[in-house]
Amino acid sequence: MSENKRIRVLIADDSMMFREAFRRGLDAQADIEVIGVANDAIEAKDKILSLHPDVVTLDVEMPKMDGIKFLRKLMPIYPVPVIVISHLKESVFEALDAGAVDFVSKPGNLEDLSVFLKDIAVKIRTASKVQFAFRREKSEIVQIDLSPIGVCGEVDPTSVVAIGASIGGTEAIYSILSKFSKNMPGLVIVQHMPTDFTKRFAERLDQTCLIDVKEAEDGDRILPGRALVAPGGMQMRVKNASDGLYVSCQKEAKVSGHCPSVDVLFHSVAEVVGRKAVGVILTGMGADGSAGLLKIRQAGGRTIGQDEKSSVVYGMPMAAFVSGGVMLQLPLYRIPDELVRQVALLG
Repeated sequence: MSENKRIRVLIADDSMMFREAFRRGLDAQADIEVIGVANDAIEAKDKILSLHPDVVTLDVEMPKMDGIKFLRKLMPIYPVPVIVISHLKESVFEALDAGAVDFVSKPGNLEDLSVFLKDIAVKIRTASKVQFAFRREKSEIVQIDLSPIGVCGEVDPTSVVAIGASIGGTEAIYSILSKFSKNMPGLVIVQHMPTDFTKRFAERLDQTCLIDVKEAEDGDRILPGRALVAPGGMQMRVKNASDGLYVSCQKEAKVSGHCPSVDVLFHSVAEVVGRKAVGVILTGMGADGSAGLLKIRQAGGRTIGQDEKSSVVYGMPMAAFVSGGVMLQLPLYRIPDELVRQVALLG
């Protein structure tokens, strides 16, 4: 996006009153322009194809076709940054799975509209920078082994894999964890998500992966074959006790613009786990995690960064690469095998 170019937004919502209030609020932003509105998914499809918006805001509950079904049909053929707006938390999470890059709660009344408009304007600016990666070339899909992978022999209970991600990270994390057998070190994960959504994310992973996955609670032990997802609205750190490693989850201020913050987690991993850690930075906007990943590397741990081509947003991995925190930069599909190899090298 050019610095002088306004972000072109299409609003898809069946409430005329909300659409008009929303349109006026966005048009008041110096860098945002509403180029069209749609009452339902069919109209939204036609306007997306004719107007080519930079960002689409999409209500989940619409006539003719709900927003989730629409997303599943739209994204494979015409990927565009979509921000979902909804009262329904579970539907919003499904929309993220369908390809939405972000979400915001719909205001319950017009009195809440000013807060909503500030929030959505920030998200629109972020979404406008999203560059969708293409799928792997056919030549890269050669004899991929779909059997679960894990460490050969006994897993060192003092080793830890730490993963951080933001926009595009829900599917990236799933694509990694779904490859693992239970014979893996304990994993600690920060995915930028607000309160309530991290629990559902962890439950989905637990249902679809061989390893155990749960939203972390203060005092949870880090165990082989188990992944702990930082709860939204809390900072998660790795701690050491006489009986092993555990996590501390506390309500604190944002760090690097986020709570949970990847930097907070990674700094604690560097300090507590050191050379027995593997840090992984995945797709996401901004630089959260770059300083912490460098600390892991400096402490003797191994570090991996997702490459530009496979990232939905090459922000966090790029910042970590530029800072010197990334030892190996790889496409997403190669990270699970490399993670297992790096774990085997931990001393």
